[in-house]
Amino acid sequence: MNLLQAQVQSVMDEVEEIESRQSPSGRIVFEAIALEGVQELERSSAALGWSGLAAGLSMGFSMISEGLLASYLPDTTWRPLIAKLGYSVGFVVVVLGRQQLFTENTLTPILPLLKHRSGRMFANVMRLWGIVLIANLLGALAVGAAAINTTAFEPAVRHGFVEMGRSALEHGFLTAFVRAIFAGWLIALMVWLLPFAESARVGVIVLITYVVGIGNFGHIIAGSVEVFALAAGGYAGWWEVLSRFVLPTLLGNIVGGVLLVAMLNYAQIVAGEPPEPEGRSASGPSRSSLKARSRRASTANR
Repeated sequence: MNLLQAQVQSVMDEVEEIESRQSPSGRIVFEAIALEGVQELERSSAALGWSGLAAGLSMGFSMISEGLLASYLPDTTWRPLIAKLGYSVGFVVVVLGRQQLFTENTLTPILPLLKHRSGRMFANVMRLWGIVLIANLLGALAVGAAAINTTAFEPAVRHGFVEMGRSALEHGFLTAFVRAIFAGWLIALMVWLLPFAESARVGVIVLITYVVGIGNFGHIIAGSVEVFALAAGGYAGWWEVLSRFVLPTLLGNIVGGVLLVAMLNYAQIVAGEPPEPEGRSASGPSRSSLKARSRRASTANR
């Protein structure tokens, strides 16, 4: 009997070892991000506002870092390949600092909404979106105005800020919208990849956001720092900034994040699933069950 128990235990140990070496399934990733979305939706409006303001200010380091790098590099065709590494700095600060960034929220709170569609859930998502977006933009405005109107940076660096803002405004509404779809798509994909990236988190953030930067794909917050600096310095009108960049970029980021990542990944998770047993709560799994799944996923990934 003891021998049989030992053999059973050995088999169980081998199964656990195999599972620990497997990549987490799409379902596990989905549940981990959905749990994070539930937690964000439970936060107070004040907490969301302060975190969103911090994120807007932190995103200023994308413009600042890129501008500083560009000012020390020769004016050659390859300069953007190096300078755009600075674009990733703001994202690294925001994501690792757990600050509320609007484009991340085109995925995390949308997954709980897709699972539990109700008017109350939709209103809560709109509350989160509205607070975070306004707070992000206020932070972007503050840092953009300070960067262009103070002597904190050398004239050459401030000139670089102006050129970055002008570059963001050089496209028409439709082009800005389409480019922003790619940015929203990539940022939401980054959020999808991060839960189990572990030691590769910084690499994932830098790689994805570098592509956004080098492709000149419009990001509503990082780009707003640039165009707000342009307007605050008197180099462009506020209506031009809002109509040619902020509005099309906001819409494109939402389309890219919600449609191309949140809804597609939700569809691939629920496709072919059997209907829920009769009598099961319509609200879906409880928060405690989601936490348990997330813990099991984290254990398996380690």
